[in-house]
Amino acid sequence: MQHVMKQKVTILMAAALSALVLSGCGEEKAASGGGIEPKVYTDSLFAVMKADRTNYTKMIIGRLGPAGADSIKPHEYWEDLENGAPLPAQMFRYGAEAVSEMTSDFTYSLQSLWPINAQNAPKTDLEKEGLQFIVDNPGQNFYGEETLGDTTYYTAVYPDVAVAAPCVACHNNHKDSPKTDFEMGDVMGGVVIRVPM
Repeated sequence: MQHVMKQKVTILMAAALSALVLSGCGEEKAASGGGIEPKVYTDSLFAVMKADRTNYTKMIIGRLGPAGADSIKPHEYWEDLENGAPLPAQMFRYGAEAVSEMTSDFTYSLQSLWPINAQNAPKTDLEKEGLQFIVDNPGQNFYGEETLGDTTYYTAVYPDVAVAAPCVACHNNHKDSPKTDFEMGDVMGGVVIRVPM
């Protein structure tokens, strides 16, 4: 399973580095119009993140659940189990943590208005606004700017939609879940990508 996690991080890193190369080598190039727009940059990053997470959820977790293999069990406390596997949200967080150790050119996180884990709740007003927007406007993304400390960020929020029955069941049945009526296709949260301007 560590091999799968390393592959995920490697793929995400390759995509992120490709996007960084496309964005130009410095402020001078971006200022002259040679860089990539923040919206295109964040949309591209999200496309890779979404594809990776969806594939892990459908191709791995979906096959390892109750109807799948008996030897490996996806579980929130996977590290405590002999044959545990991380949940899709955990894999996503591991990727975000690895990226933050490699670059400060962007950050990303999975957040929700109904987080099972309190650390996944929105922390800024713009995050709250973005999460509410994607819930109220299915299929649309949210874009804005916010200043945190001395830095202005381009912040994008993308819907995290329930694409697999195991995710819906886990959220609806989890003892810490503040919302227990998710259905397939519902917005369960959002991917927040933040890029310094």
